[in-house]
Amino acid sequence: MPMILNEEQNMLKDSAKDFCTSNAPIGQLRELRDTDSAQGFDSATWNAMVELGWAAIPWAEAHGGLEFGYKGLGVVTEETGRTLTASPLFASAWVGGTLINVGGSEQQKSELLPKIATGELLMALALEEGHRHAPYQIATQASADGTNFVLSGKKTFVLDGHVAGTLIVAARTSGENHSRDGISLFLVDSAAPGVSVLRTKMADARNAANIEFAEVTVGADSLLGELGHGAAVLDAGLDIARIGLSAEMLGATQECFERTVSYLKERKQFGVAIGSFQALKHRAANMFCEIELSKSCVLEALTALDEGRDAEEVAKLASLTKAKVGETFNLVSREGIQMHGGIGMTDEFDIGFFIKRAAVCEQTFGDVNYHRNRYGELEGY
Repeated sequence: MPMILNEEQNMLKDSAKDFCTSNAPIGQLRELRDTDSAQGFDSATWNAMVELGWAAIPWAEAHGGLEFGYKGLGVVTEETGRTLTASPLFASAWVGGTLINVGGSEQQKSELLPKIATGELLMALALEEGHRHAPYQIATQASADGTNFVLSGKKTFVLDGHVAGTLIVAARTSGENHSRDGISLFLVDSAAPGVSVLRTKMADARNAANIEFAEVTVGADSLLGELGHGAAVLDAGLDIARIGLSAEMLGATQECFERTVSYLKERKQFGVAIGSFQALKHRAANMFCEIELSKSCVLEALTALDEGRDAEEVAKLASLTKAKVGETFNLVSREGIQMHGGIGMTDEFDIGFFIKRAAVCEQTFGDVNYHRNRYGELEGY
């Protein structure tokens, strides 16, 4: 498969850009933040995204999907990144839906994926238990009780956890707290007795929650994947989600860069546009080159998913892409603030939203250092 977008994918990208620009501009995110929206996203906008089929793009038609591939979902997500669109698309489709698609039984796929595709069901992954990404550091316990399981523990940084109807919970059924073996995944109704959800407000206005499970009983049919082997499902699902997040970050990075270049052309000092200053030209050229490299990483990673390449290669590309795009987003968002001067730090200008989004994306599913180290380990170092 060529590492370029075909005609249909380009058309989807263009339509997504038009939709996000018209229906979900950064001003909408600002309004949601300022009004302290209970949901954290606009329901009408989300429903329109669902009607466009965005939440159904990667799934098989047999499970209510459009079977248009992750590259298709990637170009849509890139455009939502440009406007920092607030929606459950990432948490519910990229993360929750992917885990169901990767590790779910045929019954679970048939029951849940169509609901995700139509927006009837929102999902969230309850994984993290500390301040940094550590997918195998699981202390939450799932004890067998006859044919049922009883879950007890706490989770942090659950993206869209306060609006999700169903949670995918990583719990330990055996092994030590740091062990990859013994992790199991369970589908838990967020309204089940013993589930306590506390919404947290992130710096970038992205939705997250802290969730506590106090002896929550679930049936055997809630098990996602094999008992004690949930890490295999997690690994595959998280790598796809990391690539999806990288696509979103790429869109935000490009928008931040374009806004900065426009400002350099408009702002005048000493009677000339500051963009004519050699030092600023060099810095802008450096950002441009880093963005081009990031584009290649994201496109190659999405291509690998659609080609069904082996898990190890996808894992390497996921870590390479998350590290590279995260590093570039960090650079461009900070340069954007500096090149805007003092006004860049004021809330009046939208450029500040990008540096906040970069900070939160950095910590989501592993920062630059985590993925550099993981890539090295995957390469045998």
